[in-house]
Amino acid sequence: MADSTLLPRNIQSEIETALQDTPVVCVLGARQVGKSTLVQAIAPGRPYVNLDEEPFLNTASADPAGFIQGLPETVTIDEVQRAPELMRAIKVSVDRNRKPGRFLLTGSANLLLLPQLTESLAGRMEIVRMNPLTESEKAKSPGLFLQSFLNGDLKQQIQQGPEDGIRELIGRILAGGYPEALNRSPERAHRWQSQYIESILEKDVKDVARVQNVDELGRLLQALACQSGNLLNVSNLSRDLGIVRATVDHYIAVLQRLYLVRLLPAWHSNHAKRLVKSPKAHIPDSGTAAHLMGLVSEDGIPERKRFGNLMESFVVQQLATQSTWTDPSLKLYHYRDKDGVEVDCVISKGSKVWGIEVKASQSISKADAKGLRRLTEQVGDQFQSGAVLYTGSSTFPLDSNILAVPMEKLWKL
Repeated sequence: MADSTLLPRNIQSEIETALQDTPVVCVLGARQVGKSTLVQAIAPGRPYVNLDEEPFLNTASADPAGFIQGLPETVTIDEVQRAPELMRAIKVSVDRNRKPGRFLLTGSANLLLLPQLTESLAGRMEIVRMNPLTESEKAKSPGLFLQSFLNGDLKQQIQQGPEDGIRELIGRILAGGYPEALNRSPERAHRWQSQYIESILEKDVKDVARVQNVDELGRLLQALACQSGNLLNVSNLSRDLGIVRATVDHYIAVLQRLYLVRLLPAWHSNHAKRLVKSPKAHIPDSGTAAHLMGLVSEDGIPERKRFGNLMESFVVQQLATQSTWTDPSLKLYHYRDKDGVEVDCVISKGSKVWGIEVKASQSISKADAKGLRRLTEQVGDQFQSGAVLYTGSSTFPLDSNILAVPMEKLWKL
């Protein structure tokens, strides 16, 4: 088992940089991704307030202005979404004193999806997103795959590599990236995941929305996990779960706010034809998804198709997280046309487009780059390069600007 307390977090430098020139810095991410540990490590002597503690929460909610006025000039406030009333008081304080780094906040709900929490701090706050541990962070490597891919440097790494095998990859997918789960045996991690999900649904939901039936929300989360990596079809979910469509839409928004579901939008352009516009639904942490799906390591071979879908979500999470320290302006999409031809992850920056396809096999051919070639036709000269990630060990060209790349490069670069 990994000692997750010693693992580096590659966004630390982003937070430290923001504190140098921005009055309010807010680290957002799911519960238990390590936000509290990181912000306290960044500023170990800084006064620290945790709104999960009832005395702090009660005072902050009852008298937000007085609470903020009573704090030191620089302070860390954990779980700020629990007292949304504080945001206006922080704005008033910052307008009086715009010294950089005054407020270091954390939140376990996506404040960008809660306008009432962010509108008062526009132009005064920088948000840094924190995700579960990536495989590169677990390997204590700098996580340079995405940067190397975007820069075209993977072409310089065409070589025969060691054979990791599908079983090791399945182990990585099942483990996920929550630090607390990594410190446990598989059986204990399974128990931790159960209590983690139960705690969020029972306690955290009320901070972001009104939900009358938490059991329905849990059933929807499980259904989305079983379809992780597939197109989101709200009508089918409504029918299969017996939940009114409008309620399903509301529940999905709640799960997004809590970082339990990621919707990957469909790529499109003005001239593109016959494209599917539905987003894909992903569970951000593969360990949580596997738990909700009831998958264990022994299922890896007989359940290869289900693991293939989960592998796609696993790769999307690695890429999304690496983008936070590679270039936060990058945008991620998926591509699918009416013929069913798809690319699992499309990355864009301005007019430039890259594509990545995921294959759960140890050998691939040019046929596996079909989706990337179709994307190239749609994008034209704006297409930069493509990669087919697979479970083999060699990097080699599939087309003039498309490479086959071992999946292990995600964490070994």
